Amino acid sequence: MKLEEPQALNAFGALSQETRLRMVRVLVQAGPEGMAAGAVGEAVDASSSSASFHLSHLERAGLIQSRRESRSIIYSANFEGLAGLVEFLMRDCCSGHPEVCLPAASVAAECCTPANAKETACAC
Repeated sequence: MKLEEPQALNAFGALSQETRLRMVRVLVQAGPEGMAAGAVGEAVDASSSSASFHLSHLERAGLIQSRRESRSIIYSANFEGLAGLVEFLMRDCCSGHPEVCLPAASVAAECCTPANAKETACAC
């Protein structure tokens, strides 16, 4: 998912609030299967109304997604949207000096190795 500046600004705005940033990190750790809304709220010490507000904000920003399972709403990280945000930051980087980007690339590569993918909930 290739983001343009308005979408990236919206996503960064959503992440600029402590509870929402913590929620995204919890959902990244949960992996593609995600978590029930109440469990996400508990994980970040948010009331159910506060959690609902913040989860909705993150979903509108394209950083998480939801699905209904029985009577629960399950939220999961939108790994494609998160990757788009990283791609937006790194687009056109390096000015012909790829070694500048190696630290960022090595972090992603380390996370997403087959041995670490399950532990780190990497969606690669």
